[in-house]
Amino acid sequence: MGTAKELSVKKRNPSFELLRVIAMFMILMLHYNGATGALLQLGLPATGVGIFANVIEAFAISGINTYVLISGFFLSRSSVKISRIIKLICQVYFYTFLISIAMVIVGTFTLHENNSLYKLVQYLFPISSEHYWFVTAYVIMYVLAPVMNAAMEKLTRKQARIVIFGLLLWFCFIKSFVPVLFPTDKFGYDYGWFICLYLIAAYIRRYDVKLFYTAKKSLLVYLISSLIIATMSISLYYVNLNWGGFAHFQEVPFNYNFLFTLTASLGLFSFFRYFNMKESKVSDALRIIGPLTFGVYLLHMHIEIRDRWVSWISGLIGEVPMYSVPLYAWHALRTILIVFVAGIFIDFLRKMIFDYLDRVLSGTVLYKKIRDLDEELC
Repeated sequence: MGTAKELSVKKRNPSFELLRVIAMFMILMLHYNGATGALLQLGLPATGVGIFANVIEAFAISGINTYVLISGFFLSRSSVKISRIIKLICQVYFYTFLISIAMVIVGTFTLHENNSLYKLVQYLFPISSEHYWFVTAYVIMYVLAPVMNAAMEKLTRKQARIVIFGLLLWFCFIKSFVPVLFPTDKFGYDYGWFICLYLIAAYIRRYDVKLFYTAKKSLLVYLISSLIIATMSISLYYVNLNWGGFAHFQEVPFNYNFLFTLTASLGLFSFFRYFNMKESKVSDALRIIGPLTFGVYLLHMHIEIRDRWVSWISGLIGEVPMYSVPLYAWHALRTILIVFVAGIFIDFLRKMIFDYLDRVLSGTVLYKKIRDLDEELC
């Protein structure tokens, strides 16, 4: 999800920074629904909260794709520097190690004999081991960005369309309609899908493609796509409950590489391209908060936290009310706000530490070599 300084020529676009914040809220909602087990499940009777959770999931499922589209849109027109990749990796290690140390100090670190070695590997090699699957996919996409940027420069517009269509056919179109699980289908949880999204965003920017023509139509695409996802997920639940036969396909509408998840993401992304936020204190605040949202992800999806943060916050604000839709929504809103604010605050402190180290180490031999490599890439 966006730690690189994806800058426009002068300042960060506050509209996209707002979208980045919204996308992170959507991601938190997805993880909240997953942690509470509120989504409709095969073999279990439907509840009001379950149906509500499925609807909210449908409107939030496009958050990950949207976050990647923002990155691709800006990275495709900027130089990818070694220093930025190193800072991204250092940010991952900052959370990987410090959270683990904090958990040891408070006595909640979990380590068992049967998983101690693999868990150690997850800390030492968080990207290769998919400590955070999103980070693994994002870093690979980021490293390949110069190659993709060069390809987009060399390809004609028609050639680029053919490449993107071929990738969509492989990663998205076929799996969206064939009700069986393909061995190569990773549901969008891998770098292959991120590369596809990157190229779509790069194409949009390179040729200034006006998706859906207006802000109103773009928003309509997002809303209709999300409604289709909600309708399909709930309908397929009842089909499987009564007749069976589509157990796998019931999960497909909530895949990141599902067709309507893609169109919802493009609709939301396009809406914020048309949306011009006026300069104000709010826009200045968004320029500060937007780049810190990646820290929110790294905080709550750490392997020591991702299965426990909802229960921890429930200890503060009360148990998740699975019997009432309004109370469930209210609990979700408060929980997500707490995690978001905590994540932004911690990543702000992390940024201050990194900025200080940058100033202190800027004259060292290592930093000079990294700057030389940056210049070579440029």
